Amino acid sequence: MFEEHDASAARPLWLVTEGSLASWLEAQDAATRHWLAAMRFTAERHQVAAVPGADGGARMAVLGLGKLASLESLEPWHVAGAPDRLPPGPWRIATPLPAATATAAAIGWAYGSYRFDRYRTRTAPEKAVASLVPPQLAEMAHVRRISAALAMARDLINTPASDLTPERLAEQALEMATRCGAHGHIVTGDALREGYPAIHAVGRAAESAPRLVDFTWGEPGAPRVTLVGKGVCFDSGGLDIKSPPGMLLMKKDMGGAACVLALARIVMESALPVRLRVLVPAVENAISGGAYRPGDVLGTRKGLSVEVGNTDAEGRLVLCDALSAADMEKPDLLVDLATLTGAARVALGPELPALFGSRAATVEALARHGRDLGDPLWPMPLWDGYEDEITSRVGDLSNVSASPFAGAIIGGLFLRRFVTEASDWLHVDLYAWNGKERPGRPVGAEPQAVRALYALLVERYG
Repeated sequence: MFEEHDASAARPLWLVTEGSLASWLEAQDAATRHWLAAMRFTAERHQVAAVPGADGGARMAVLGLGKLASLESLEPWHVAGAPDRLPPGPWRIATPLPAATATAAAIGWAYGSYRFDRYRTRTAPEKAVASLVPPQLAEMAHVRRISAALAMARDLINTPASDLTPERLAEQALEMATRCGAHGHIVTGDALREGYPAIHAVGRAAESAPRLVDFTWGEPGAPRVTLVGKGVCFDSGGLDIKSPPGMLLMKKDMGGAACVLALARIVMESALPVRLRVLVPAVENAISGGAYRPGDVLGTRKGLSVEVGNTDAEGRLVLCDALSAADMEKPDLLVDLATLTGAARVALGPELPALFGSRAATVEALARHGRDLGDPLWPMPLWDGYEDEITSRVGDLSNVSASPFAGAIIGGLFLRRFVTEASDWLHVDLYAWNGKERPGRPVGAEPQAVRALYALLVERYG
């Protein structure tokens, strides 16, 4: 991924926009200009051209940035495709870059170097890959923390549910927390059923019992930041069973938990001065004789009763108990991340997580960091007019609406009922999956909102 070579021994990689291509070419020798013309290099985004030397090997390469207005606007995704498209060996970015841009380029390189191949039978020697000399001015300690945490999240999301059970997810979460100096425990069995009845109800039908991971880190007197991540390791839909296509990607239904754990790891490893608490309800929404049913009325940690209108709306049920526990401490900032609704994907597609919050200023700040870092989120309203959609005839509220409209908002409104003490709450409804091949971003796990949220925390508490 990164090589601590003498930069002069690595081949130069130039980053060129369509607008700057002509002036850049003027500074090159005739052989380079002729070669790039023959290759029809136009600096289109993600276009890579290797320029041969006298020995026939690449002596330099050019990476197109497309219509990028300036290098200051570079995102990690502009560089993420380069590791796969360059010849093996060490490279250095020859284009002078400001510190923030150099850091973004290094993060992109690391992201594009990720591989998930633990289930492949190796029948050939390891393929040589391109590596990068750390760019000048790049904040490499930050790059390595971010990259390692995102790779951890991608591994978790990509792992099949047969291997990432609720038990294993909880164990891995607590192992990571302990390595970072946090203290925590896992709530299971009678303690879970009595203290977190909705979490228990959702997961009780599975062979791997439901559980709640709860760990804390940092000085007790520091500002309290609490993160809650939906950890549904597989979602069959329960008795309201999904169709086969609808179940195909449900190993990723713990994507919210994976992103929360990645964010927590970055916070702890960077020693951000906060009192961090992390809650991850880990369950599998399975079918057996003990499965919870449509029409059941569940108790919750908050004391509210919830009528189950659909067992496939299980994410909000496990989150509501965890949010209630978090809310009791009145944290300065409470954040939950969840692959919660298909409605958010219908509205915004897979690349834009839906963002809800109780304070407009915090929502806008997070959206701004997302825009700046290429980790976008789209603000959505918690529209009070839809509150009556989650009323119930037999309980305090229902976990679904009778209406087919505004599903993402309904999910947010349901969760809001369980946040009454924390005055600043963010809810991110994300997809956590890349469904199409893109340079440096293969089909598979896609941690979302992690970098933007960390930037928000640094701005606020750093």
